[in-house]
Amino acid sequence: MRLLFIGDLIGRPGRKLVADVLPRLREDEGPFDFVVVNGENAAGGFGLTERVVDQLFDLGVDAITTGNHVWDKRDYVPRLMEEDRVLRPANYPPSCPGSGVKVLEKGGRRLAIVNLQGRVFMPAIDCPFRVADGLLERIDTPCVFVDFHAEASSEKRALGLYLDGRVSAVVGTHTHVQTADEEILPRGTAYITDVGMTGGHGGVIGMEASSVLPRFLTAMPTKFEVCEKDLRLNGVVVDVDDDRGLALSFRRVDRRLS
Repeated sequence: MRLLFIGDLIGRPGRKLVADVLPRLREDEGPFDFVVVNGENAAGGFGLTERVVDQLFDLGVDAITTGNHVWDKRDYVPRLMEEDRVLRPANYPPSCPGSGVKVLEKGGRRLAIVNLQGRVFMPAIDCPFRVADGLLERIDTPCVFVDFHAEASSEKRALGLYLDGRVSAVVGTHTHVQTADEEILPRGTAYITDVGMTGGHGGVIGMEASSVLPRFLTAMPTKFEVCEKDLRLNGVVVDVDDDRGLALSFRRVDRRLS
């Protein structure tokens, strides 16, 4: 199977990129069996709304992963109990709304999407390593894609090596800067430290520089504004062996708005 994963989508510019670039990617890199996007910043740069989620599904997205900003739009949080194609990190406490794993089925193929969040420089939640172990005991398909939403490159690399040979891919999100370390690990798991960002690359990790710089210069709170300059879609394409669940090929995507 072939999977396209689109890195952290930032606000309206990110949604515009998906609408514009995804059809071209389907022609150049597809056909894709599944398309997954990290959408935790899709609504104005912070969180999700029902309208934004519906728009992404209408564009052909099969599932949406998130991270620490999943709770930012409080009105959407209850919907996590109803729409299982929108994931929240699985290592939040079980009492939190939503789920961190979803098995997608299409054309006779089955792919499990697992969403985890790191703990280094992030909120104190359950151990992603042990939570991953528990999930893998229950998932009944060898094809498993992991979005690890984490700050520290060391923690991301560690989880990639820990799960090598047990999942199809471990990709990092959250830092919004695409890294150049994509590889297939020794036991067959595709890995990259960070997939990157889908939005305006002309500012500071998706936000206008003019709204971010005052916070660094004065240490006072400022309201961030979504950047609309240098629009680019970052992602990865992974080909997976249906029977073994291991990666056959793995490559980065970096496309500009047409």
